[in-house]
Amino acid sequence: MRGKFVTFEGPEGSGKSTHIRWLSVRLQACGVPILLTREPGGTPTGEAIRRLLQHDSSDAEMSHRTEVLLFCASRAQIVEQVIRPALEQGTWVLCDRFTDSTLAYQGYGRGFDVDELRTMNRFATGGLAPDLTLLLDIPVDESFRRIMARRSEIDRIERAERAFHERLREGYLKLAAMELARFRTIGSARAAEETQADIWRAVAERFGLEK
Repeated sequence: MRGKFVTFEGPEGSGKSTHIRWLSVRLQACGVPILLTREPGGTPTGEAIRRLLQHDSSDAEMSHRTEVLLFCASRAQIVEQVIRPALEQGTWVLCDRFTDSTLAYQGYGRGFDVDELRTMNRFATGGLAPDLTLLLDIPVDESFRRIMARRSEIDRIERAERAFHERLREGYLKLAAMELARFRTIGSARAAEETQADIWRAVAERFGLEK
């Protein structure tokens, strides 16, 4: 039986990394085989691209078109080498970001044509789509507060102007509204336990697990 493909999406500071790890542990406790991965990244090629995207060390500013192509290149690699083989073996794949990130960040955020980006995503993934996408929604003010509270270096995209972050949040909400069957939007500016209760409810309802 094919595994299930669940993606986590959301603006910076929305808690994706924390909550996806929590869901991984919860599902494994139910006997579900899990592969936890992230985008960009998840393969040696993808991790090299991730470092370039987050902390470009060159003197020249990265072109936004280059940014789009690098995300798609990393995505093609992880789908072919990691995600699709795992699903075919019956493993559930939990991925921190996927195609919707490109639509939100580079489409609504950077201003590229969303339909063109969809075409690029289909090419990169061979048409693979998530069975469920959990959108962790957070107001921009709280997103910025969490970004600034981090001890680690703020990356290239996190440093973008406020208007960019406002556009991408709005873009995420539009994407969710267009695909209600796939998306579940969950507020993440609350206590982690409250957010996780809603995450589990969404997963249990979608896949017929005990609540």
